[in-house]
Amino acid sequence: MALSTSGLVALVAFYVVTLATGIWASWKAKKLKSRKPSEVAMVGNRKMGFCLGLFTATATWVGGAYINGTAEIVYLPSRGLVWVQAPAGFALSLLIGGLFFVNPMRSKKYVTMMDPLQETYGNVMASLMFIPSLIGDIFWFAAILASLGATMQVILDIHGILVIIISACTVIIYTLLGGLYSVAYTDVIQLVFITVSLWVCIPFALMNPATKSISYTAGHNVFQASWIGKMEVQYLGRWLDDFLYLVLGSIPWQIYFQRVLSASSPNEGRLISYFSGLGCFIMAIPSVVIGAVAASTDWNQTAYGLPSPNDRGESALILPLVLYHLCPTYVALGGLGALAAAVMSSGDSALLSAGTLFAHNIYRKVFRKHASEEEVLWAMRMSMVIFGMTSAGLAFHSHSIYDLWFLSGELVYALLFPQLCCVLFIRNTNTYGSAAGFFLGLLLRLLAGEPALNIPPVIHYPGCSLVDGVYVQLFPFKLFTMLVSLLTIVSVSHLSAFLFKANVLPRRWDVCKIVRADRVVISLPQSYRNSSGCRMPQRDSLWGPRRGIIFTRCYTSCAGSWWSTGSGLRCWF
Repeated sequence: MALSTSGLVALVAFYVVTLATGIWASWKAKKLKSRKPSEVAMVGNRKMGFCLGLFTATATWVGGAYINGTAEIVYLPSRGLVWVQAPAGFALSLLIGGLFFVNPMRSKKYVTMMDPLQETYGNVMASLMFIPSLIGDIFWFAAILASLGATMQVILDIHGILVIIISACTVIIYTLLGGLYSVAYTDVIQLVFITVSLWVCIPFALMNPATKSISYTAGHNVFQASWIGKMEVQYLGRWLDDFLYLVLGSIPWQIYFQRVLSASSPNEGRLISYFSGLGCFIMAIPSVVIGAVAASTDWNQTAYGLPSPNDRGESALILPLVLYHLCPTYVALGGLGALAAAVMSSGDSALLSAGTLFAHNIYRKVFRKHASEEEVLWAMRMSMVIFGMTSAGLAFHSHSIYDLWFLSGELVYALLFPQLCCVLFIRNTNTYGSAAGFFLGLLLRLLAGEPALNIPPVIHYPGCSLVDGVYVQLFPFKLFTMLVSLLTIVSVSHLSAFLFKANVLPRRWDVCKIVRADRVVISLPQSYRNSSGCRMPQRDSLWGPRRGIIFTRCYTSCAGSWWSTGSGLRCWF
């Protein structure tokens, strides 16, 4: 295809507008007065407005892979609409996150998803759990950059490497300058552009002479199988496994918690989660229609010709191909700009997520425990540059990057989701259980194999079959791996605590210090209050090293004040 000069100009203009918006947002963020500038960059100083939070949360999930992948699955003759799981999966994920996860995270004013894990299981386990999350963010950014590069190379005849470099540099610059505020304000621009551009394209695609009525092709095989698709009984377990992976596996990601933790209150964080799920579902409608249009098109009547995109192995590019061949040029250019916007709205979130986790949980809490705020900010910026350059370099090897991201996403689901559930909802889990669940879950997932990466399975679950020379697991092994990891954390935690407390194992072997003999529990009457009037519920307890009958150190959830028990004990919290 000939180089489209107007397309290149439109793409550059969009990047300029996005970059200018990000720079303006960074200037706005610097005007905010805060004792912790790092929290301004990471969680927006916890003053993110509802509308801004809703836009950035929705745009984060409605990325390039979301709109491209939805259209592709609807178009594929072997799949169809019944296999489109992301819209409903993400919507349910955000609903569950809002119902159960937002309140305990936001009410304790955590900065990252890793904070409760680090508090409960220590720095070593937190560092281990940081690895799959980091890999997932880097591979995710690389995968969507590679997708954008391939799209622009096919449609506009622009070298993919050039598009990848320009896109990555734009995202890195405005993200490191303004942090979450730059990402949020550019997400507003990008989401509006995605919405308007794709909805404008739909009428032109539907009315193209080469396209049959999608209502007719939904029930009839015209140019290919019906775009509704069908579900065979033997694939039901796999469908359920993939769906639950999308629902539950989308929760333990920093890109999600970064939005809800930036809300001004837990209630507002929950509302952002609920409504962004609804927004994700609605934003899938244009992609579904475009995929149905592609399945209802006689490609021989277009400039694309035969064989069809599916026969040429270009089904992943079906959305831009529909825009280019079935819509007027000026409309198609807007649609291609929507693809670029979708890529950037997800890419900047992944980059900010990785930089935040590294600076806050690794640099500040592991390497430099007394680091200044300015030092933490620079660590965050430098890490984002390194992670962004790594993603851009990996994007040049696009054939396996998406598969690697999918595998790393499954590892986050199998390893981090049960860990997060345990620290938030299950009491008395400890580092031994966390380590056992982590390594067992990792082992089980790797032994299940990965067909896309030509990794043969060592464990053949029920229903494992050989399809075209590749073993395919039909058993819901991802769900099974996650549940085994969860049960392992709980059981090993209780077993280890019992063995040390009963002196079955010597206390000197307790390297994680889960049992401390010099601590007792003091249950306080309900009437005790501190000097600030903070009421201490009867259920609350204080822990302190015992020195005869004197307790010299106390802990309580009512932090930041002096209070007295009435018997002369006075503690600072």
